[in-house]
Amino acid sequence: MFESGLYGAKTIFVVTVVISLLGLFQLPKIIDQCLFRPYWFLKRKQYDTVILSGFVHADLGHLAMNMITFYFFAFELERRLGTVPFVVLYVFGLIASSIYTWYRHHANPNYATLGASGAIAAVLFAYIVYEPFSTLMILPLPVPIPAFVFAFCYVGYSYWASKNAGGNINHDAHLWGAISGLIFVLLYDPSAYRALLNQF
Repeated sequence: MFESGLYGAKTIFVVTVVISLLGLFQLPKIIDQCLFRPYWFLKRKQYDTVILSGFVHADLGHLAMNMITFYFFAFELERRLGTVPFVVLYVFGLIASSIYTWYRHHANPNYATLGASGAIAAVLFAYIVYEPFSTLMILPLPVPIPAFVFAFCYVGYSYWASKNAGGNINHDAHLWGAISGLIFVLLYDPSAYRALLNQF
């Protein structure tokens, strides 16, 4: 399933799946302890939940969507960036999306969120800076989808879901995670944008 090396993406993938499944089917207390609660973040010093919330998911569909997206893009991106920059990007995506979430919901004591959405979006949009025209097949669609089309559909769905869906899934995090991925590449490898412009 996984090639040798690429330990950053491999570790994140396996740990996220294992912890999420444990929380969903064996130890629901794990999910409760990992939730990011903006109101209580500073009041109770729940700083670790910025990261921990990215390793738990609301249901199997939520987990599957994030991990399928991660699988398609993360391993190739780590191969290009290297393990340490890739992990830094992933954590940066989690933190950036959590900052916006805190800003929007810090006055609501009942709001809590979970999921890797911000970090996944950071990975996805960092990837399309390098390979906007690479394609992937998503069943049951009969044609390959360019990476940049998939990316914008992903964020478009997230925007719609943030306005219409309930629950603890933080759909707003997708947009801010996407922005953080673009910023990371700009800071880490600005030449990637020059190469991107040359493709158009």
